[in-house]
Amino acid sequence: MSIVTTQQLSRYYEQYRTTDVTFNKQVISAVGLVARGVYLKTPDRQIPCMVFSSSMSAARVIATVPAVVMAGLKQPNNRLALRWCFKLPDKVEPITFFTTCRPTGFTHYAMQGPDVNFVTLEFTQRPPDDLILILGSLLEANFNSQKRRDERIIVNPETIKKLGLESREAALVLDGRERKCILRDLSFSGCRVIITGKPETYANRSASLRITVGDQAPDITLAASVRRVDEVGGRREILTVSLEFSGDTPMSYKLLINSYISTLRRAAQEVGGPGAGGVVPAAAPTPGGSPAPAAAAGTPAPAAKATPPADPYEIMTKAADAFNADIPAEGDPTDEEGGKGSS
Repeated sequence: MSIVTTQQLSRYYEQYRTTDVTFNKQVISAVGLVARGVYLKTPDRQIPCMVFSSSMSAARVIATVPAVVMAGLKQPNNRLALRWCFKLPDKVEPITFFTTCRPTGFTHYAMQGPDVNFVTLEFTQRPPDDLILILGSLLEANFNSQKRRDERIIVNPETIKKLGLESREAALVLDGRERKCILRDLSFSGCRVIITGKPETYANRSASLRITVGDQAPDITLAASVRRVDEVGGRREILTVSLEFSGDTPMSYKLLINSYISTLRRAAQEVGGPGAGGVVPAAAPTPGGSPAPAAAAGTPAPAAKATPPADPYEIMTKAADAFNADIPAEGDPTDEEGGKGSS
């Protein structure tokens, strides 16, 4: 998770303080909530619970609360805290913290047993910055996935590090078969990849894209439809496949893209202007080929280049670099007019 400033935490708190996040399976996985480490703490006991939903000002949990314990919780001035536990990709050990709260309601959860209740908790003070960051990033990612859904991020060696990806390599799954490809660009709504094959193999097909994030995070799989297939530099065997993601993309992917956009926004604010937007021209030739510089007088002509590499992965990588070199800088993708049209 990227480093944030006090100003950003304050903005998250002011903007999203009362917005609820439902902790479904996808959200739990994306934020790294360790369910076994979550409980309600009273002066004399720990009550295991499951977070159903939470904002930055309140939460709803499911817990087994016997009648005698409930009576104690309803007493005025009782001391109660909700313990949180998260396993973040950039941390070796899980992080834990408490939010002090008071119960404002108990609703019997009849399906699970007589003592199982929905417990509504109201936070009695501003929660720790870790919770504000986790919930704020999640809500901002949801918002930006709609507002900035078509803004592109060019994938090159520099942006790979900022995105937190393992490499530009990915896998396009078609009819149950994985085909190695190179990420060309990414957006909330779609992407483009460089791949080998025949255009008719991919045109107007449903597929899925698998992206490797790193050792500490599971791969991200995105259902997609092929919207366009183009040859690269007139080479029929090297293709650019444009994908449009189907349905709601995984929360982990939204967080990945949003973290990059937020990092650029903060960098732009620090220097007082728009950033480069992650579009960094590469030193490779353009897809159509650039003329070679004239040799100096008396300099022997360079030897003929060797036959292009036969490894498809290396060919695709060179094609992606060449494609990057032919794209001018488009400005910070957080700008309203910059970087449109991924799919």
